[in-house]
Amino acid sequence: MYKIIVIALFITLVHGNSVFVGQVYDQTGLVRKVYDKMVETTGIPLLKREEEVFFEYPVGDQRIKGIAIKDLENGKAEPSITRGGLGFGFVNIKLKSERGSGFKYLIEIYA
Repeated sequence: MYKIIVIALFITLVHGNSVFVGQVYDQTGLVRKVYDKMVETTGIPLLKREEEVFFEYPVGDQRIKGIAIKDLENGKAEPSITRGGLGFGFVNIKLKSERGSGFKYLIEIYA
C-alpha cells in the first residue's frame, strides 16, 4: 500500500512545475503570508504566453523569507524568479508557458 502512495506522490511531484523557496511554513508563527495572487492565462496556438508578477514591500525594513509558486494545472509552464527574492524586500517572478498552452499558478510570498 505504501509503495503505491509513494509512486503516486513521485509522479505528482515530477509532473508539476511548482517552486518553493525559503520558509513557506512555520509552526512557531514566525513566518506569515503577506501576499497571494492567482495568475492564469489561456493558450493561443503556436505562441508562448508570458506574464511577470512584481511584489515590493511598501515599508523598506521587511524582508522576504519564502516564496511558493504553485502550479494548479500541472502544466508545462516555466516559473522563475528573475530579480530579488529571499532576503530582499521585492521579487519579480516570470511565468512562461509552453507553446500553444496556458497556465494557472498561485503565487504566495511569506515574511
